[in-house]
Amino acid sequence: MEKERTMSKILMFPWLAHGHIFPYLELAKRIIKRKNFYIYFCSTSINFSSIKNFIEKNFLNNSIELVEIHLKPSPELPPHYHTTKNLPLHLNSTLIKAFQTSNSSFSDIINTLKPDLVIYDIFQPWAAKIASLQGIPAVHFVLTSAATASYIYHHYTNWDANFPFQELTLKEDEKKDIDIVNEYLYVNVFEKDKDVGFVNFKLSYDVVLFKTSTTLEGKYIEYVSNECKKDIIPVGPLVSEASENDEESSEILKWLSTKNKYSTLYISFGSEYFLSKEEIREIAKGLELCGVNFIWVIRFPIGETVNIEEALPRGFLEKVKERGKILEGWAPQTNILAHESTGGFMSHCGWSSINESVYFGVPIIGMPMRTDQFINVKMLGEAGVCVEVVRNENKVFNGEEIAKAMNKVIAENFNGEKFRRRARELSEQMKIEEEQAIDETAEQLSLNSPRRFHLHPKQVDPRFS
Repeated sequence: MEKERTMSKILMFPWLAHGHIFPYLELAKRIIKRKNFYIYFCSTSINFSSIKNFIEKNFLNNSIELVEIHLKPSPELPPHYHTTKNLPLHLNSTLIKAFQTSNSSFSDIINTLKPDLVIYDIFQPWAAKIASLQGIPAVHFVLTSAATASYIYHHYTNWDANFPFQELTLKEDEKKDIDIVNEYLYVNVFEKDKDVGFVNFKLSYDVVLFKTSTTLEGKYIEYVSNECKKDIIPVGPLVSEASENDEESSEILKWLSTKNKYSTLYISFGSEYFLSKEEIREIAKGLELCGVNFIWVIRFPIGETVNIEEALPRGFLEKVKERGKILEGWAPQTNILAHESTGGFMSHCGWSSINESVYFGVPIIGMPMRTDQFINVKMLGEAGVCVEVVRNENKVFNGEEIAKAMNKVIAENFNGEKFRRRARELSEQMKIEEEQAIDETAEQLSLNSPRRFHLHPKQVDPRFS
């Protein structure tokens, strides 16, 4: 009975993308090791298989319980599309809109489980409101960079003030891309709240969690904290452990081990961005011009039957067969980045990929494609661990500029070592910081914390009354 009284029950509620689900799971795994937490993990049933695999692999069956959230039935979006994995691109917006219909299901879940705390994601500000009306505090967990939050706050909430981070200045086409996304969220998610982008910060009770580290983003964390008047708790990079060396990954790592130290470039653009045929051709051209060793992961949208040989320039595979390895769809990314032969990572600069690369001390060649990636690449450049590929006058990447960036990070001894040294410095500091960050996070989320998150029904936050 004593154990039951001191256990903190937390309901975690991430967005329906694997890039959101797994950081929440990583956070759950790490705080469970430190405090007596019981986690209710809320998602759609289509995501349960991969979540269960994580739970079983990490022996968390007694600490994490799956809770199904229901979206309203729709012929356009059947249940197997209630996830971003393998979702046709044209249905992304449809899924976000449909997700807003799960608020009544979430209300039922709150009424039934009565957790001590809710940790929620970007596309469901209503989760905080529903929880608070039941006397339960909700804390926002942010999976973008603090640099992105700084930019969003200044440009969409406090635009008339001086912005202290000129390194984050965007070009007009980059800013327009972010404007479109924010306008969509303003209308379809945030109920036309004038504080677009900072709605969830306003709703978050007392603190906001960030998947980041002060090592990489100290000044941006401080800025966001000051502007939103909330304590920011950086929970660390939450980099997953290296995957088990099954037959496929062992073959890749065996090949990588035949290459010299720092000689190989890893190329991947995340699980939800698909290179155009033109982009594939230009990267291939850059690889030919530069001559580096490489592992390149190429993905195609679900439903498209594309032959890799057809997507690449004629004769490319034969030319690079000794120094290059092309993988379709998947690669053991953490294993590759942790390998001593890897000297650089060509990336779209998605936040999870960035954290993994810096965590393993690997400098980045940045080819941002959309939204917050434009901000991330500039933050990384300021940190001294990234070279951004310059687009041409038509706003597209070309092989010559790609090769130049490759040369700076991989082929040129002086510049390459400069970037690697800086990446190693940040890696060492990040690893020192992460244990303390998780300790602090677990302490703050515990019922025994001096912060005392727990609200009683008569103490509902008046903002949500």
